[in-house]
Amino acid sequence: MEGSLGERNSPMQKRDALTKVLAVGGAILSWFPILAPILLTAAFLIAEGAFRFDYLMPAELFPAALVGGLLLLWAAIRLRSHRRLIAWGLGLAIVLLFGTQALAEVTGLASGADEVATVWWVVVFASLALYSLAVVAVGVGGFLLLRTVFNPRQAAA
Repeated sequence: MEGSLGERNSPMQKRDALTKVLAVGGAILSWFPILAPILLTAAFLIAEGAFRFDYLMPAELFPAALVGGLLLLWAAIRLRSHRRLIAWGLGLAIVLLFGTQALAEVTGLASGADEVATVWWVVVFASLALYSLAVVAVGVGGFLLLRTVFNPRQAAA
């Protein structure tokens, strides 16, 4: 009885189409907030010869990162692979984003009441950078998950 339960819940059994769709969709959505500002900066640089980088765009595209992270987490749970990396990255991204927004509101940076050249601006900017790194961690977890889903030898190792 125990053998059949283990076989039914094994990662090999969860490499179905649903898990593949979850992993691919989640990976695309989780990388979108990071790649979009880079690609748009390159396009502006080529088209206009001007360097325009929107460092707030990853935070503005948080819904895509959230949905992508949740899809990756679902696929990781089904595969029993890379769950911790994806879960911790997603959790940190959520906490850091909302913490950054709250700090910007409390310090007056969000409304413009406080000057930008303060210590609080550095703290807000650093936490925004950490948020972006957390989203990258989720994306890396998605890449590793894709390798696990589409490479049968990866699960055997």
